[in-house]
Amino acid sequence: MINLTDGNFDKEISDAKKPVLVDFWATWCGPCSFLAPVLDKLEEEFRDKVIFAKVNIDESPLISQKFGIDRIPNVVFFRDGKMLGGFVGAQPEESIREWLGNFLKEDNGAVEKLILEYEEYAAKNGFKLNPDKKIVASIVKSLLDREKKFGQRYCPCRRITGDGKADEKIICPCFYHKEEIEKDGHCLCRLFVAA
Repeated sequence: MINLTDGNFDKEISDAKKPVLVDFWATWCGPCSFLAPVLDKLEEEFRDKVIFAKVNIDESPLISQKFGIDRIPNVVFFRDGKMLGGFVGAQPEESIREWLGNFLKEDNGAVEKLILEYEEYAAKNGFKLNPDKKIVASIVKSLLDREKKFGQRYCPCRRITGDGKADEKIICPCFYHKEEIEKDGHCLCRLFVAA
């Protein structure tokens, strides 16, 4: 398990090639002592998919404060440098495994599938996806989040009005993207770029 501190946290999280599970803990915390071996065991199981890390809140108060960690143990899941969710308190191994599996399922399945769909769509239409994979993954995750929340993959760079007819124009790939690529070399959110 990687030890994160106020000094290295931001760099380690943003440079990570895989999602990062961070355990915020302290030596005096009883439930933290119970949770530590559970996380160690899960680290072995998920080693290829997730980086496991920990932050001692007494030694790294700034990063703990930045993320509003006011109760421990507090386990947080980061992907592409962003905090996506977490839980507080010592949880049973099976609950954590299921919780982690849900994040990974969402990450691997839906995101990759949608990226492939958009690659095919772009190729058929004479443009391509942005070569920056982090930007593409971030936009696709936003699209999937909007689909969960609003029922459609509304462009994350455009305002949802609530008028169903008007909002149809901003379902990705939106009504405006081809004109924007022709004019600017990319669509507004930069998912698609000129070939």
